[in-house]
Amino acid sequence: MTGTGTAEIDFGAHPGSNEADVTVAAVGVTPTTHVESWVMATDSTTDHTAADHRYFAMLCALTVGAGTDEFTIYGRSQHKLTGAFKIHYVWAN
Repeated sequence: MTGTGTAEIDFGAHPGSNEADVTVAAVGVTPTTHVESWVMATDSTTDHTAADHRYFAMLCALTVGAGTDEFTIYGRSQHKLTGAFKIHYVWAN
């Protein structure tokens, strides 16, 4: 594993959105880098409790696109979500 960290993905204020993304600067990432993202059940943000984070995986799928020295975590849901959720990531070349 080369890098780890956290970011927040924000679906905005009410009425929210079905899609959100966050771009993370990460020196050494290339388009062929392997990146994984997930939500921890005990996390919370100013917008959402740990209970909300436990349900997040049922409501939203996360995918990642790597570029040069950065990657973007995309969240997509069939339901409109609001506010920010804490996302963890790990990447390796």
